[in-house]
Amino acid sequence: MPSAEADIHDMPVVAQLAPSRVHRNLPVSQLVAISVARGETKLAANGALVAYTGARTGRSPKDKFIIQDDGTRDRVKWGKVNQPLDARQFDALYRRVLAHLADRDVYAQDLFAGADPHYSMPVQIISEYAWHALFVHQLFLRPTPEELTTHVPEFTVIAAPDFECVPERDGTRSSVAILVDFTRKIALIVGTKYAGEIKKSIFGILNFLLPERDVFPMHCSANMGEDGVTALFFGLSGTGKTTLSADPYRRLIGDDEHGWGPHGVFNFEGGCYAKCVDLSKEKEPQIYHAIRFGAVLENVVIDPETCEPNYHDVHFTENTRAAYPIDFIQNALLPSVGGHPKNVLFLTADAFGVLPPISRLTPEQAMYHFLSGYTAKLAGTEAGLGAEPVPDFSTCFGAPFMPLPPKVYAAMLGNRLRQHGTQCWLVNTGWTGGGYGVGQRMGLPHTRAMVHAVLDGQLADVEFVQEPTLGFSVPTSYPGVPYEILNPRNMWKDRAAYDRQAAMLAARFRENFVRFDVPDEIRNAGPQARQ
Repeated sequence: MPSAEADIHDMPVVAQLAPSRVHRNLPVSQLVAISVARGETKLAANGALVAYTGARTGRSPKDKFIIQDDGTRDRVKWGKVNQPLDARQFDALYRRVLAHLADRDVYAQDLFAGADPHYSMPVQIISEYAWHALFVHQLFLRPTPEELTTHVPEFTVIAAPDFECVPERDGTRSSVAILVDFTRKIALIVGTKYAGEIKKSIFGILNFLLPERDVFPMHCSANMGEDGVTALFFGLSGTGKTTLSADPYRRLIGDDEHGWGPHGVFNFEGGCYAKCVDLSKEKEPQIYHAIRFGAVLENVVIDPETCEPNYHDVHFTENTRAAYPIDFIQNALLPSVGGHPKNVLFLTADAFGVLPPISRLTPEQAMYHFLSGYTAKLAGTEAGLGAEPVPDFSTCFGAPFMPLPPKVYAAMLGNRLRQHGTQCWLVNTGWTGGGYGVGQRMGLPHTRAMVHAVLDGQLADVEFVQEPTLGFSVPTSYPGVPYEILNPRNMWKDRAAYDRQAAMLAARFRENFVRFDVPDEIRNAGPQARQ
């Protein structure tokens, strides 16, 4: 360990750890064997590694911090999402984490984030769990042997789940902390075993760095049709980004995080992180078959005798997850890059059963709903949520991961929509016929049929009408979808109850949008109060 007086940021992180305890770039088979031997994980009957993350089975957004210094002070949108921490506090915590790791085996993986070589960022991820090393190896872009010889990390992420913060000493909120220092180019993730924090920390880093390079970072999935045309699917956890983009009739570019640059769309990652609650071979065959040796399952219950996964058992959390390389998906596009998209779909899981299953948006409506980012937080996706979904507005469909002011990302979206003539749609994958607990979830076959009709251009001659309360333009007919589903009011037994619910949701949209400083044409594109 360096002395207390040494500048610990002048040397790579791995150089500050005991060389004999650093296991660098181990292959999948070794990481699996070590993880099982150490008792970190179990093997499921399908060959996947099964890990349990304890108390934290989802992200911890209230425990995120960005180091406030000259490089971030005037650029970051500070608040409840991006909380500031002093550089001196970070230094003290960083030294304690290094001391914690000094006498432990750690696993380092040298990887890339960004499939477009013009914007690819070399990263190094250091973890004290072998299964975390496997997780990141499968989720990010894996260098060739030749690339490893010249790999120098631009950013280093340290995951130390067995280190717990002391808030009074460390300036944190709890024993968990996710901290990013953009000056020193180090991220610390401590006190939580949930591997999704590693993935999302790199996403947040790219969201800060790439706009300056004319790349629009997006919380979305992407795929490509037989015609070679790309489509984007925006949405928060549980809205269907992974499910709808893993389409046997289209080639998968990526399931969660992408950049839209001057050359087109590219995946930030080399793998997928799919929710697997109620996963079945019949409904989601591509994801089901991707879960095999080399995949990582988080918090999935397995039979104690047969070791078969039970995707319907949510004993630990509804936020059960599967991580696997993108090439485990049939028809995956490699390298994961595509052209400029023709269609952009905003996915939302409406907990109130009010939104139509699909709506066509004007450019102004697209900007409004991108900034609003309405969905329902489903149980388990974040620490502290109960059994009921929580209606939520998450700016840019990814507020927890966006360090810059929302207007930066919104302006980039608007510029690209206008430049490439891209059409936006709002797709409700949530409830119909009533709110959560009363209505039913939109059927996946119907949602797929609607998405295919959009992407195949089957709506060119379909008539659209304006829905009165929320102002959406909805089709009067749709290939493969019953007419009554298209207008959500028709699905409610009590139409007056629907009207009240719709008016309430419209009011929530307006209340949320007050905080945005935008031109009138964008503000007026949202739900309006009845006169």
